[in-house]
Amino acid sequence: MDLHRRSPVRTDGAAPRLVVSRLPGDRGLRAVGEVGLGTRVIWQRALEQAVRARTEVYRLEMSAVTHVDVAGADDLAAAALRLEEGRLIELYRPPVPLSRVLDMFWPGLSGIEVAQS
Repeated sequence: MDLHRRSPVRTDGAAPRLVVSRLPGDRGLRAVGEVGLGTRVIWQRALEQAVRARTEVYRLEMSAVTHVDVAGADDLAAAALRLEEGRLIELYRPPVPLSRVLDMFWPGLSGIEVAQS
């Protein structure tokens, strides 16, 4: 299932876009694009899938995500806090600023693990 949505035009003329698709074997999701005001609903739906999944580790492959705003980071932290004990969301190759924002505002958040390789 692909979740995508076109958003209002940015000042540079390009419409922000986020496309989310399932990883093979239903192990998680791959996100491509940017997480911001115009794509937040798509991001929230993807995170809801992560929370409802029946797997111990849910992977969000983010190597093609170019930007995650603070509201998107907040959505991610809120989703991690909703996970049952022992479960986690693995962020695979997220944008470096996202890792920094998570460390700054949600240090030690146990429901998220960052994998760079």
